[in-house]
Amino acid sequence: MLYSRLVYMLGEIWFTYLYQPVFNVLVWIYMNIADKNLGWAVVWLTIFLRVVLLPLTIISERDATRHKKAEEEAIKTAKAYKTDQVLQKEEIRKLMRKHRISPWAKVLTLGIQLLVLILLYQVFVRGITGDKLIKLLYSWVDFPGKMNINFYGFDIGQRNDWFWAGIAAIYLFMSIYISSHKEKYWEASHATFLILFPIFTFFALWALPMVKSLFILTSMIFSDIISVIRLIIFPAKEEKPV
Repeated sequence: MLYSRLVYMLGEIWFTYLYQPVFNVLVWIYMNIADKNLGWAVVWLTIFLRVVLLPLTIISERDATRHKKAEEEAIKTAKAYKTDQVLQKEEIRKLMRKHRISPWAKVLTLGIQLLVLILLYQVFVRGITGDKLIKLLYSWVDFPGKMNINFYGFDIGQRNDWFWAGIAAIYLFMSIYISSHKEKYWEASHATFLILFPIFTFFALWALPMVKSLFILTSMIFSDIISVIRLIIFPAKEEKPV
């Protein structure tokens, strides 16, 4: 009995405070910004979400820079205290505290995006037409009628779409490669990640509605744009050879 009530309560929270708001925002964007194209509505929703999460993204970018500096110092520390493992670990912990590195900003950003990804999946599984649509809409959101799910000849609700899944996977591969190409030495695990992660991403997106590829691709492009802007404003300082 208690379990049933808990499941019901969680279901109500999910629907009332997560699913329905995201659905209404998506329909509002569709009607007012995306020129009644649901594909572009998803793109705009992704951009707005990333703008809202921008403070966390900036913190993540800052932590990535700090982490790189900490790694460089940690390598020097490891060499200096290689005969004393206890002292070596203590010095490395001090370095991490010194650079104030915390993964929570990145974890929270990824978690919220994953949540929206799941919500979008439910939107397309539950349907976006008929009585269901009317019951879900808030009073301030206009009824869209039959929604246009055609995105340049592609049905965004269609599964097994190799084209957009392929574009997302290729973009991910290029993004990882470009961000890592300056490294002098590549470990085997790094090279494996470069190949296998995009392949896994392709098959995962291929099995899901095409709208997922659109969401992931837009989010990746947004992240890379932010990284480029950061590098322009705060260029990485090259260390002078000793």
